[in-house]
Amino acid sequence: MSDRNKGIILLLISAFGFSMMAALVKLSGDVPTVQKTLFRNLVSAIIAFGFVMYNKERLFGKKENQKLLLSRSAMGTIGMVLFFYAIDNLVLSDADMLNKLSPFLLIIFSALFLKEKARLYQIVSIIIAFLGTLLIIKPAFTVEFIPYLAGVGSAIFAAGAYTLLRVLGNKEKFYTIVFYFSFFTTVTLLPFTIAFYEPMSVEQWIYLLSAGAFATLGQFGLTIAYKFAPAREISIFFYSTVVYSALISIFLFGQVPDALSILGYFTIFGASFYMFIKNNRQAVKDTVDKQQIKTRQTSKQM
Repeated sequence: MSDRNKGIILLLISAFGFSMMAALVKLSGDVPTVQKTLFRNLVSAIIAFGFVMYNKERLFGKKENQKLLLSRSAMGTIGMVLFFYAIDNLVLSDADMLNKLSPFLLIIFSALFLKEKARLYQIVSIIIAFLGTLLIIKPAFTVEFIPYLAGVGSAIFAAGAYTLLRVLGNKEKFYTIVFYFSFFTTVTLLPFTIAFYEPMSVEQWIYLLSAGAFATLGQFGLTIAYKFAPAREISIFFYSTVVYSALISIFLFGQVPDALSILGYFTIFGASFYMFIKNNRQAVKDTVDKQQIKTRQTSKQM
C-alpha cells in the first residue's frame, strides 16, 4: 500500500473517531459542557501519557516551546468547549460542518501571523465557504443564534490552535503535544467541573469515557496521517466526518438537516474540494518550476 493510501485510510479512521466522539458527547445528555470536555480530555491525557512514557520523552516538552504549547492548549480548550456546546444545541452535522470552517480560517491566520501569502483561489474558497455557513446558520439574531455562534467560534479557536501547531512544526513529538493539551484542559476545567458538577449515571460515564477514547483515536489518526502524505493531497477526506455525523444525526437522534443546511454542506465541501484540486495543481507547478531552475543552473555550470 502506498503512503498516500495509508494517509487516506488513517484520515477516514480519524474522521470516524471524531464523529463518534461528537455523537457520544451528545448522547451523554444533560451534563454541563465543561464536565463533558474534562472527561473527554482526561481519557486522552491518560492514553497520551502512556505513549510519552513508552517513548521516554518529556511530558511537558522543551523549555523553549512552552509559550507555543501553552497558547495552543488554551486556544484548543476554548475551541473544544464551544464545539461541545454547539453539539448539545444543534443538529450534529450542523455543528460538525461549522467546526470544519477551521481550514479556511487557518489560511487567513497564516497570512496575518505567519506572513504566508494567500493565493487568489484560496480567497475565493474562503468566500464560498462563508456563504455556505450562512445557509447553515440562517441568521435570525435570536437566542437560537447563540449555538451557531459557538460553532463558528469553535472553528476560529481551532484555526488559532492549528496555526500555532504550524509554528511548532516538528519541535515536539505528537504525543507530547496531545498530552500537554489534554492535561492543560483537564486542569483548567477541573475547578469549573467541581463547582457545577452534576452526578452522572453509569450510562453517562460510559458515554463520556468512550468519547475520550474515540477522540484520542481521531487525534492520533489525524497526526499520523499527515506523516504519510502532505495535507494538500489527502485533507479533503477528513470531510467524511460530515457524512458520518449526518448519518448518526438521522439514525441515532432522528435529526434530519433541513434543505438549506444540506445546501450549505455541499457549498462548504465544494469550496474545500476546489481548494484541494488547486493546491495539488499548484504543488505540481512549483515542483516543475524548481526542476527547470535546477536544470538551468546545471547547464550554466557546464
